[in-house]
Amino acid sequence: MSEPRLTVVVDAENVRRSTWPNVSRERLVELVDRWAEGRDCDVLVVFEGENETADDRIAREVEGLGRYWLVTSDRELRRRAGGRAERVIGGGAFVRELQSLNAS
Repeated sequence: MSEPRLTVVVDAENVRRSTWPNVSRERLVELVDRWAEGRDCDVLVVFEGENETADDRIAREVEGLGRYWLVTSDRELRRRAGGRAERVIGGGAFVRELQSLNAS
C-alpha cells in the first residue's frame, strides 16, 4: 500500500502579510503554484471565507489529510492544526522562499 500524497496547507493571509510590501493574493497563488511544480505534493492555499475563518477551515481540512505540512506563523493555528504535521513552516520563511523563485 502506498503512502498518502503530501499536501502543503498554506495560511494565505498570514503568509502574504509576512513581508512588506504585502504579497497580493493573486501573486501568492502564482508563486505557490510555481513552487509546487516539480515537487511531489498538492497545495491548499486557504484565504478567509465568508462563512468560515481560514483558521477554522485549515483545522477542519487537516483532519482528513494523511500527510501534510502546515505553513503559518500563527501560534494558535499551529496549536490547533500543526500537531500531526510532518513539518511546520513560518509564513515569513515560506514567502521568502517563494520570492527567491524570481531570482532563479
